[in-house]
This record gives sequence, C-alpha cells and structure tokens, in this order.
Amino acid sequence: MSERKIGISLSNLFLIIATVLLSILIWQLRSLILILMIAIVIASTLAPIIDHAEKFKIPRWLGVILVYLGIIAILTGLVLLLGPTVIQQIQALVQKSPNYIEELKSIFTNLTVRFGMAEPENLSLIDRFFDIQAVISWTLRSSQRLLVRSLGLTRGFLGGVLNIILALLLSAYLLSGSKNLIQGFVSLFPKPWDERLAQQVKPISQRMGGYIQGRLLVSFILGVAISFGLRVVGISEFALGLGVIAGITNLIPFFGPVLGAIPALIVAVSFGGWTFLWTLLLFVIIQNIETYVLDPLLVGSSVKVTPLYQLLGVLSGVQLLGILGALIIPPWVAGASVVLENLYLKPKMEREKQMEIYN
Repeated sequence: MSERKIGISLSNLFLIIATVLLSILIWQLRSLILILMIAIVIASTLAPIIDHAEKFKIPRWLGVILVYLGIIAILTGLVLLLGPTVIQQIQALVQKSPNYIEELKSIFTNLTVRFGMAEPENLSLIDRFFDIQAVISWTLRSSQRLLVRSLGLTRGFLGGVLNIILALLLSAYLLSGSKNLIQGFVSLFPKPWDERLAQQVKPISQRMGGYIQGRLLVSFILGVAISFGLRVVGISEFALGLGVIAGITNLIPFFGPVLGAIPALIVAVSFGGWTFLWTLLLFVIIQNIETYVLDPLLVGSSVKVTPLYQLLGVLSGVQLLGILGALIIPPWVAGASVVLENLYLKPKMEREKQMEIYN
C-alpha cells in the first residue's frame, strides 16, 4: 500500500514539473506563438482562394505565389492611387486639431455659462479637459502604450515589421503544405481522435477565415460610404482621410466604429451645428446598417459566435496584445467554438437524446 502511495506521489511530482517546464517554454516562445497565431489567421483567410485555384489544375504552391503577388499588386495600386491624398488630408487634420479642440472648449464653456453652471470649479474642469498640450500628450502616451503592447513581444518597431513579414512567410508555407502539416499534426493523437481532429480542420479554417473576410469587407464598405457621405454633408476637405480612419478602426469590433466617428464629429463642429447634426446622423445610419445588415450577413453568418463571446474575445485581445490582439483573438474564439460544438456539445446532445429514447 505504501509503495502505491509513493508511486502516485512521484507521478504527480513529474506532472507538476512537466507543467512548470512547459509553461516556461511557452513563455519563452511567446513571440513565436504570436507569429504562428497571426500566420494561421492569414492562411485561413486566403485558403478559399487557393482551394479555388486548385480546381483549375493550378499547383498549390503556384497558387499561393500568385495570390500573394496579386495582393501585393492591389495594395501597391491603392497606396499609389489614394495614399498621397490620404496622407495630405491626415496631415492637415493633425495640424488643425488644436483649433478644433479650442473650438470645442469654447462651445462647452458657453453651454456651461448658458445653463447657469459657471462655477470656477466647472470652468477649471473644462480647461483641464480641453488642455491642448495635455490632450496631445495623453494621445501620444496612449498610442505608444497600444503599439508597445501590440509589438510588446518584439524588440521595437523594426522587430514588429520583421515579425509581420515572418508571419506572412509562415502563412504561405502553411497554405502550400497544409495537407502534409495537418496529417503530421493529427497523427500525434491516438485513434479515433486523430480522425476527429482532422475533420475539424476545415470548419475551423472556414470560420476563422470567414471572420476576417467579413470584417475586411464590412470595413471597406463603411470606409467608402463614410467618405462619400462626408462629401455630401460638406466635409470634402477631409472626407477621404476620415473615411480611411473610420474603415481601419472598424476592423476592431464593438469599439472601432465609435473610435472612427470621433475625429469626423470633432471636425464637423467647426463647420457649424447643421453639419455636425448631419455628420452625426450619417454615422448613426451607417452604424445601424452595419449592426443590423452587414455584420449579420457578412460576419455573423460565418462566425456563429454570440456577441458576448466576441466582446470578451476583443477585450481579452486588447488586454493581452493591444490593437493587434483585438484583431487576432476574435477569429481564434470563432475557431475554438467549432471544436467546442463538434467535439463536446453535439456528442453530448446526441447522448442525451439516446438516453431519452432508451428511457
């Protein structure tokens, strides 16, 4: 009896030691794990295009090269076509931002006086809130923290760029050799788990890729709609730049649309009350179209994850990895939901039905 107790204690001890060593190893390789996570998301997004190219007898490796060259060509064309105008408008927006902040400060001060709340402490609070130097300093600090957290697993900006390039190369390798990689991975598990896991790879990839595809398409549509709408309401001077900002921030679920609307609304204040109201109405209409039409149609139908879990994924992603985490973690939540559904929830429901039949 005593020998058995010693054996159990030793096995538990080895398990604890192995867990600790594995945790240390994962922590040391956290940068590589992040790169791999990004690469898998990119590969899942581009996989349908590569699979479609294979139907035309194009070798998979050649399809990968052609797709990446096509994406580079499209992005280069967009940068050359729209880049100078967008950069010019954003630079002008940054230069005029102190004037917009002063104008907002004046509006709030007048409203405070009009409603009889012109106590010294209230006016002092407005002065502190709209202090230009403080606002700029806070914005720079916040942006720096987000970037550092997003690239915090790297060594500076250059390391972040190199990691993105490495993620792209890894995604290309994953796409070209996906069949062999999947077979090699699932072969590590005993039967019947190897076959079950192999069956989950495609739906996981479809759900992860569908999320990114949907977000990109929705953000592109909203960016174009906002640029056009701002021209209509009279803010043509910054319409394209503000549309690009709104489209990029919209990639972040839940919080992105609000972040994208703030610069446009601040600019609209300087154009007068009616322009501000029309701009606010524009964003309200567009965000409702996104929430009730575009997201359910282009994102929700492929993700099949409740909004609460998507929100928790975004919050945890921001907490762990900054802005990058808000983009990367939600598709992994969508992929994990496939495993939970197919390997636990569905078998559980089937067993419960069988028990009801037998009873």
